[in-house]
This record gives sequence, C-alpha cells and structure tokens, in this order.
Amino acid sequence: MIRVLRETHETPEGVARRLQRAGGANRFGEANYRAVWGWNRLAWIGGKFEERDPATGSLVREVVELRLEPKYPAVNRWHIERWVPPEAYGSPRAWYAQTTELTGGRSVPALGPYPSRGEYEHCFTLEGPRGEFVQLTASAAEWIARAIEWTRRQPRVARRNALEARQDREERRYDAWAFDLLDDSVPAFHRRPFVTML
Repeated sequence: MIRVLRETHETPEGVARRLQRAGGANRFGEANYRAVWGWNRLAWIGGKFEERDPATGSLVREVVELRLEPKYPAVNRWHIERWVPPEAYGSPRAWYAQTTELTGGRSVPALGPYPSRGEYEHCFTLEGPRGEFVQLTASAAEWIARAIEWTRRQPRVARRNALEARQDREERRYDAWAFDLLDDSVPAFHRRPFVTML
C-alpha cells in the first residue's frame, strides 16, 4: 500500500522577523502577521465525516466529531495571515450560538472552539497570475504586510472610492476588449459595397 504524506515547511526565520517588523506584535507578544505553508495550516472543522476502506473505497463508518483539517484549498502554497483579536468573533456564547450545528443527532461546533486568544485569518496567497507556485521571500512577505497595513490606515471612504475606481477601469477595459473583438469579427463595411463619390 502506498501512503501519501503531506509536504510541510516551516516559515523561514528571516520571513518571520520581517513580518513582525512590518506588522508589529499582538497583545500576547506574537506577530500580527505570519506566513504559513498550506499543508501546515490546520483548522478545527466539526461535522459528519465518512471513513472509507483505502483498498475498496467502501464506507466503513460515519462519525460526528471535531477534526483538524487543512484550512486552505491551496495546500501547496504559502499564505500570509493576520491576527484578529478574540472580541472580533463576539462573545463565547454568541460564537457557539452561531457556529453550532446539529449533525447526526449531535451538536457540534462547526468552526471548533471559541478563539479565546484570537485567530490568524487569511490575507494573501502567494501564487502567480495563473495560479503557479511563487517562492516565499522575506521581501515579498514584508511588502504584503506593509501594503495591508497601509490600506487599513486609509479612511473607509477612500478605500471604497479606490475599489470603485478599479472596478470602473476593469469594466472599461473589458468593454473595449469586447468591442474590438466584435468589431474584428464583422466584415468591412458590413458586406456593403464601398464607393467614394466626388
């Protein structure tokens, strides 16, 4: 039997140092930003899980429980995360009221226990424009953290205006592309003879 192990990577020391310099530390003395490898980043997920026989694929059993599973679908990529304080998730009572699900006759917190020390949330996945792998460097990580911090300091109105302006530019670019494409597909003069009269 072949057993596939997951690929893991530790965050390089230089990257962690630059992220802490760019984003500072939280109330627990931990960095506000961190870089994690997709396979290393596990999160609590509660629900009904099926366990199957590896040889035949047949269902062995169903179990309702909390499990640590990969948090990100892009497991072979580096991710930049930012720390979010526990109060951002509400009170523990509100957390369980919003995340507890009834599965198989059992209550299970679908997102795991209340994050009493806060939680690191996704900010950015390092990959190229077509989804290709991009190696994590200290410079790239610091640039991402500084860019996020810069946008967080901007007034909300300025951020909204910048977002709307970018969307307008993208729409105009698409409209121009579509017009050019359609214009190129139509024969010259729309199949009418062209005669110049003097």
